[in-house]
Amino acid sequence: MRAPPKVPSTRRASSSQLARGELQTIGATTLDEYRKYIEKDAALERRFQPVQVGEPTVEHTIEILKGLRDRYEAHHRVSITDGAMVAAATLADRYINDRFLPDKAIDLIDEAGARMRIRRMTAPPDLREFDEKIADARREKESAIDAQDFEKAASLRDREKQLVAQRAEREKQWRSGDLDVVAEVDDEQIAEVLGNWTGIPVFKLTEEETTRLLRMEDELHKRIIGQEDAVRAVSKAIRRTRAGLKDPKRPSGSFIFAGPSGVGKTELSKALANFLFGDDDALIQIDMGEFHDRFTASRLFGAPPGTSATKRAASSPRRCAASRSPWCCSTRSRRLTRRSTTASCRCSRTVA
Repeated sequence: MRAPPKVPSTRRASSSQLARGELQTIGATTLDEYRKYIEKDAALERRFQPVQVGEPTVEHTIEILKGLRDRYEAHHRVSITDGAMVAAATLADRYINDRFLPDKAIDLIDEAGARMRIRRMTAPPDLREFDEKIADARREKESAIDAQDFEKAASLRDREKQLVAQRAEREKQWRSGDLDVVAEVDDEQIAEVLGNWTGIPVFKLTEEETTRLLRMEDELHKRIIGQEDAVRAVSKAIRRTRAGLKDPKRPSGSFIFAGPSGVGKTELSKALANFLFGDDDALIQIDMGEFHDRFTASRLFGAPPGTSATKRAASSPRRCAASRSPWCCSTRSRRLTRRSTTASCRCSRTVA
């Protein structure tokens, strides 16, 4: 006879208490951990009622941030504007793809407030100006003493004392905060923090989105000469996406640029990456010619368990999904096998 599987004493005890109604529990876990530890235990799973908690929308995230504003203002001793909360929710949703709302928007607010607090703790520029003036007065006084011009030296000594007193008074006022207005966190500080996280230039983030989208064709044509139909089709698709007319779980767009070599297919992809993310390097290029053999096709969707390639580093499609700017360009797709084509289509459901 086979021995029954060992069940941890804590789980066994809590399961019996739950069955008798003696223990009321509210738990929080991820879907992966729920499937791994709870779902496979039928007795334990029956004791709980799963409640799916989805990611909030941008509008709900803004309301959440408004509810947390007082706490972060008191913690960082700053004032957070409504524009900062709107920018944190919208920019985090658009440019940070490896995390979820409202967590990533809250972190933007938190770091922006911390930066403003640190800037306030740094000595103001006028104190450094006082230090320079005091040092100059002392040097001139010593030069006057060496030249035996004691009348000038006495005047410079009085000047030095006056500057030292003024500096002490200004430092006292700065440390007490009487003259300093409460620092304000606005959308520019949020864009600055996000720019440091993602590498996207700040001016790209703060520029009016509607204005940029309206002149998208003009911006692309600065690099792409001709190709009117392709530029127009891509621009319309991006504008539809920004207007919210798409499935939020699908990418901004999946395009096939067909044509002979040298007509500008890859260059158009780079121009789109620069327009959307501010940098040509945001484009992840995948040479599909590397996957035309059956034994290399497994690099698209992973090797079978137990093989030597199981622990291989993440493939390019996985890098696309994990990237903060998942804009991928697949070249030489005509050389793919049917199995590789199926895996590539499956990947295109999550990355652009």
